[in-house]
Amino acid sequence: MTLLNSAMHRDLTDPSLYLNRELAQLEFNFRVLAQAQDPRVPLMERLRYLCISNSNLDEFFEVRVAVLKQQIALNTPMLGPDGLPPGEALHRIRARALELVRAQYAFWNDVLLPALGDEGIRFVTRDKWTVKQKRWLQGYFQNEILPVLSPLGLDPAHPFPRILNKSLNLAVVLKGKDAFGREGHMALVRAPRSLPRIIRMPAEVSEGPYDFVFLAGLLQQFIDEMFPGMRVEGSYQFRVTRNSELVVDEDEVENLATALSDELAGRGYAHAVRLEIAETCPKPITEMLMANFELTEQDVYRCAGPVNINRINAIYDQVERPDLKFPKFVARIAPALAGAQNVLDVIREQDVLLHHPFESFAAVMELVRQASQDPEVLAIKQTLYRVGDHSPLVNHLIDAARNGKDVTVVVELRARFDEEANIRLANRLQEAGVQVVYGVVGYKTHAKMLLIVRREQGRLRRYVHLSTGNYHQITSKLYTDFGLMTADTDIGEDVHKMFQQLSGLGTAIKLKRLLQSPFTLHKGLIEKIEREIAHARAGRPARIIAKMNALNEAGVIQQLYTASIAGVQIDLIVRGACALRPGIAGVSENIRVRSVIGRFLEHSRVYWFGNDGAPEIYCASADWMERNLLRRIETCFPIVDPALAQRVYDEALANFLADNTQAWMLHADGTYVRTEPGEDMPHSAQLALLARLCM
Repeated sequence: MTLLNSAMHRDLTDPSLYLNRELAQLEFNFRVLAQAQDPRVPLMERLRYLCISNSNLDEFFEVRVAVLKQQIALNTPMLGPDGLPPGEALHRIRARALELVRAQYAFWNDVLLPALGDEGIRFVTRDKWTVKQKRWLQGYFQNEILPVLSPLGLDPAHPFPRILNKSLNLAVVLKGKDAFGREGHMALVRAPRSLPRIIRMPAEVSEGPYDFVFLAGLLQQFIDEMFPGMRVEGSYQFRVTRNSELVVDEDEVENLATALSDELAGRGYAHAVRLEIAETCPKPITEMLMANFELTEQDVYRCAGPVNINRINAIYDQVERPDLKFPKFVARIAPALAGAQNVLDVIREQDVLLHHPFESFAAVMELVRQASQDPEVLAIKQTLYRVGDHSPLVNHLIDAARNGKDVTVVVELRARFDEEANIRLANRLQEAGVQVVYGVVGYKTHAKMLLIVRREQGRLRRYVHLSTGNYHQITSKLYTDFGLMTADTDIGEDVHKMFQQLSGLGTAIKLKRLLQSPFTLHKGLIEKIEREIAHARAGRPARIIAKMNALNEAGVIQQLYTASIAGVQIDLIVRGACALRPGIAGVSENIRVRSVIGRFLEHSRVYWFGNDGAPEIYCASADWMERNLLRRIETCFPIVDPALAQRVYDEALANFLADNTQAWMLHADGTYVRTEPGEDMPHSAQLALLARLCM
């Protein structure tokens, strides 16, 4: 049997061909931390990358680790294509997470703290306070902090209290008797969320331009004032991370918003999954905390510094040092819209492409604003997944409803960690007369769609905006995404039908241009990969390039393996977790996977198929993940204008494949190696776009 035949008969469901999803996701945070460790990155941005790696790790435990633990507790293991049982996955996660935590604190203590100090940005520890500083801090503690604290002694009348998810707490060891003759042993001090975790000392007591103190240090210094007459033997920071996945049986509830509201009330006190404690915390106290949170030693992470290290990010906006931050830029107005008075007039004549954050999201806001005021606009329909508080977009939708237009908004209440904000948003829209739809039971509405219906010369015309990212004015400045504005008749009809599906009842509707999850997107991707396989087997050029946030769907991976075996050249730009193993001889040697980590979060999804010289390019809201392709409502839309298609290819694909400074190459064993320019000219994809598109 030839090598090719042997490869073609390889069992592509073999678990050894897949990387574990959780471990791959955890690995992403090492790449984020590497940005913090890179001396070429401005100092304050390095601080932010450290905080991002830490907050990402929080979410990883809240969601992924929590799910694995739940599977073990309920004896319902759900094996991924890699076949790794939940127990073994948790064991490996523990080992790798310990490495990440140690690296984070080593960087904080050995590199970042000294470097910040050299720039006059100091975190002053208790042993370094001057007499004047200590006096001011004691006054601050007595006036601003002590009145809102409720220290709790632990005894039969005061059992261990409920501890809020990710909150700062102190375990306090006491000696002596209180006013009632009770013998002191242990007490807890919970820091309310209302208290700032970082306190900046005023100029009159500072010894430099920026002197900060951690709230935890302040609490520990003056903790004896909370327990008058008692002797404090020691105090130790701790923080517990809890399961933050909301579980609502949508088939059994009459009102999803009410059910989610009830679930949210208890999310902060769900099952514990991780305990972070001060490095110096004695074993008996650690064991007491473990027992109360029903955790084991495997769930404990000792911290060589503040347990809530991601709170350091609070100083970023307080430190007015532009020289220590990324240079500011001004996003350009899309050339097609520059100088235009009416956005709809432009879209009627040509498709408009927006590449955020390099091109301003204000164009989308202006489109909705103008539609809300236009007397000829009859209806506006929009999906909202994450939108942000105080969004002007929401005001425009409310104005449209008040101006007599039919406004329908699909609000996805189940957007993780935005559920509460989305419930408030839905209520606000409903109070203004907007028809609010919560999507489809069992399927998150992750599609990003806007439809405007306008009467023109006696007939109706549809205007559409489709995007790879959310309608969020803040993240549009931080995430890379593509948006398409078009008046294409077929696309407009497709989007109209999708809104019909979301708000009404009926069978699956055939679309002309768009691919849609959960109906046609997965099948369409498989068919397009099969087409490239056919080209390769016929001796024709065959190529696939795709950019996304994550890849784990087994069917797509198997098809990519089959394509590689057939000779299709495949380049994947996957920012986060990738379960595909590239470079396996006879299976994936024609597949290359890279991850680009830079100033902006890579968020756009772009799929390109060579098709023997007649290439097709799509933008989408969906990653190649099981949930996106099979259990969500997603859109995948073609870029049909040749000039715009070339722009997307050049800016999102060729540009990133040429990156040799911020790209990481995935190896078959799951490790990533950062690319180096070598003798080539250094090329950063994001910097190139900033230089080309921004001011």
